[in-house]
Amino acid sequence: MSRILTRRRLMTTGLSALAGASGIAIAARLADRYGLIPPDHGGVYGAGETLTYAAQRLLTSRGSMAREFRRDQISKVAPVNGGVPSSLDYRALATHRFSDWELGVDGLVARRSSFTLADLKRMPATSQITHQACEEGWSFIAEWTGVQLSQLLNLVGVSASAKYVVFYAYDDLWESIDMDDALHPQTLLAYGMNGQDLPTPHGAPIRLRVPRQLGYKSLKYLAQITVVDSLKDLGQGLGSVSPELGYSWYAGI
Repeated sequence: MSRILTRRRLMTTGLSALAGASGIAIAARLADRYGLIPPDHGGVYGAGETLTYAAQRLLTSRGSMAREFRRDQISKVAPVNGGVPSSLDYRALATHRFSDWELGVDGLVARRSSFTLADLKRMPATSQITHQACEEGWSFIAEWTGVQLSQLLNLVGVSASAKYVVFYAYDDLWESIDMDDALHPQTLLAYGMNGQDLPTPHGAPIRLRVPRQLGYKSLKYLAQITVVDSLKDLGQGLGSVSPELGYSWYAGI
């Protein structure tokens, strides 16, 4: 057994044992020791959020993959949650088929950049047939095509101090993920769905796809990406709009 695996097993066993024997708060202190405290760790459910995030990160850090499906398993119906952005900026972009759309990338990067839809489509593409699971109980399977987020981050040169990638959308929602998910090979900036351009209700021109987390983390209608080392000064300091609305920041499945 490798030293890394032995250490990981010791840490996860310790988290579980401490949660059961001495309370979740002690397990949270152990998670803090290894830098595994989620941004929404405060409040009534904070210690539980920490235990969930820390345990999943330790158990899935060695290349775990979301399940991928066969093409004949693609759902015939793909439900839509939420409406299309009503802002004048987004409506103007949609009218021109997003020819003027650009995705800005800034923050802790060596090269602040912006990418048009055509730029992204010229990059090496990848496709996956994965499950979109909604916290409200419905789900569907679809084929998603796009650019690995890691490719984009490599192009702009992410700082070694970066801990999170933040995403802003045209409907004023925002999300963030840690670098583990940001650099994961299945995390996509998706511009295609089931062999066609991404439909507007599903987030055109570009949406985030994080198949290892619940659907609300896969933010639609992307406008801006910012790389940061802390989330405490963004919004209410909980890491994204999700916990501000009553959901967990980390939604691993």
